[in-house]
Amino acid sequence: MRQAMSYILDNEIKFLPGVGPKRAELLQKEFNIRTFGDLLRHFPFRYVDKTRIYAIREINEDMPYVLLRGKIAGFREVNAKQKRLIAIFSDGTGSIELVWFKRIPFFQKNLHAGNTYTIFGKPTLFGGRLNIVHPELEDVVKEEGKITSSIQAVYSSTERLKDMGLESRAISRLQNVLLGMALPRIEETLPPYLIEANRLASLREALLNIHFPQSPALLKQAQDRLKFEELFYIELNILRTRTKRVKANNGFLFSQVGEIFNYFFHHNLPFELTGAQKRVIKEIRADTGSGRQMNRLLQGDVGSGKTMVALMCMLIAADNGYQSCMMAPTEILATQHFKSVTEMLHGMSINVALLTGSTKKPERRKLLEKLRLGEVHILIGTHALIEDAVQFERLGLVVIDEQHRFGVAQRGRLWEKSEHPPHILVMTATPIPRTLAMTLYGDLEVSVIDELPPGRKPIKTVHFFDSRRSHVFGFMREQIAAGRQVYVVYPLIRESEKMDYKNLQDGWEMITQVFPAPQYRVCMVHGQLKNEEKEEAMQAFVRGEANIMVATSVIEVGVNVPNASVMVIESAERFGLAQLHQLRGRVGRGAEQSFCILMSDVKLSNDGRRRMEMMCSTNDGFKIAEEDLKMRGPGDLEGTLQSGMAFDLHIANLATDGKILEYARQVAEKVLQADPMLSSEKNEILPKNLSKLKNDNKDYSIIS
Repeated sequence: MRQAMSYILDNEIKFLPGVGPKRAELLQKEFNIRTFGDLLRHFPFRYVDKTRIYAIREINEDMPYVLLRGKIAGFREVNAKQKRLIAIFSDGTGSIELVWFKRIPFFQKNLHAGNTYTIFGKPTLFGGRLNIVHPELEDVVKEEGKITSSIQAVYSSTERLKDMGLESRAISRLQNVLLGMALPRIEETLPPYLIEANRLASLREALLNIHFPQSPALLKQAQDRLKFEELFYIELNILRTRTKRVKANNGFLFSQVGEIFNYFFHHNLPFELTGAQKRVIKEIRADTGSGRQMNRLLQGDVGSGKTMVALMCMLIAADNGYQSCMMAPTEILATQHFKSVTEMLHGMSINVALLTGSTKKPERRKLLEKLRLGEVHILIGTHALIEDAVQFERLGLVVIDEQHRFGVAQRGRLWEKSEHPPHILVMTATPIPRTLAMTLYGDLEVSVIDELPPGRKPIKTVHFFDSRRSHVFGFMREQIAAGRQVYVVYPLIRESEKMDYKNLQDGWEMITQVFPAPQYRVCMVHGQLKNEEKEEAMQAFVRGEANIMVATSVIEVGVNVPNASVMVIESAERFGLAQLHQLRGRVGRGAEQSFCILMSDVKLSNDGRRRMEMMCSTNDGFKIAEEDLKMRGPGDLEGTLQSGMAFDLHIANLATDGKILEYARQVAEKVLQADPMLSSEKNEILPKNLSKLKNDNKDYSIIS
């Protein structure tokens, strides 16, 4: 027999009184609310304190939302063409008009003169009269016996739901009905010993006070309990998955650091490694020499030397008779890696190959044959590496650069190209705040390169409004006269009617007029160019034949020109912090002082101003990432990271609940240390709730 909790909360939402089939269909489409349980987990996004009831004589149009209590004195006639309903509302101290433009037949049927109501809304002045448009309204008599709270929850809704009568207040009424039916039958989702040890509210108390807070203190307790539970189960799932992976997957044993690595270290290493690089190589060496499969995330700021670390690890693989591959998200980045790796391995008998979508068929056939025979030691490429035709003789190490740009299924196909799981090193140049890294990559070991190579000077970042453009052009001329090169980046290729931002085409025309040939040469790169045209322009800049590159953010990764010392970012307010930081990282790669110039319109939003100030105040990518997370929330960090999450957050917020996350992880670690299989009687509830996180038919949990 099914448990009472499962039975009632698994009921389809259409069976809840007040919903029905049509509303149920819309709730599912708009918010994926399918069951009673889904509705209970549709939490309020803010609360309104309704402890004060105002008298009508006290209110004016400058006040925010107010709560009133009184009677409908009558209705005012309105011309039928105007399609609005007006009620005269009075409390003995004065009167105010209540106005509805939608669902007029419903209100005509259900509002009755002489009845007492509570009204909540924003007072406005129209035609010399105070009114409240579309107020929240409750019949005092009908509300008796219902769960009430002076702190009112406000729920997310949509225009389509509002048109069907499901605005915030209506959703609150549904929650009231549901809790009245279900609350006594809801069973606990955490073991009693965890609730007691961590001083948590019970689930029933938490659900009651999250929807109908009985006091501010009880609301805080409810939020803490529900956030802890949500994050605890996520961390428990991540940590349990990591334990299973480590036990299940023995790794290739890289038993030696041999001649290949040592020759490179003593003869080809172009600069002395930083302390951070040495530390990370030791961590990777310990993993690959342990007999367990490595699954490690390598975080490093732009220009910190991640590629060098990856190369030296691939040389350890070669010393032990294994092939390696490195997958990059774009042809530009893959080609850049191929060229830099090939140059660093000059004079060595290591065969490096490049495979992208542009590789010609005859060349591809030869390359794939050599790969199968083990004659290619290091293969670098794009998603072309995951094609079925790409077969390795002995793949031992997979390096995935900017891995968040690949879907988990794509990464899985590369992972599966070896009969035995290869070692995995995933790299990102987007510094990730600790709270987000713990959740996105909680089943990976994490290494951080937090030093820049010696000789690198910090990039100077300044912000100018468009009115200072002539000053910026003068500075660009000075830098070009000194033998340097300049990037000018635009957010759009063509002018947008909706967004008033500088665009590439207009920028190209302006730059070529201000910096005319033959004294200057300007090249252009954007994503809509053919690969051959893009490569030709890129190489002209790399060789120093072009003084200025006009580009979109396609150059955000994969362009390494040490002689480029100036990055001008037009309409900088259009870019997020993480992207601005990535673009800034295209300069500062040589020994000369480099500069990043942020250009913006004088009309900046508060967020835009904060981004400009943050960029000018620090070069620390981790500080920038923390600020980006606070400003934009976790939903769209760098546009893609959140999509790597295999779960939804209903109430916790990774931008603000870092302390709860860390605490939840510590508790999860203690639980698993004491009971790795979660098989003890006191933990029997945990596997049942963990299973609810599984929402994918294929298990990608062991794939980094």
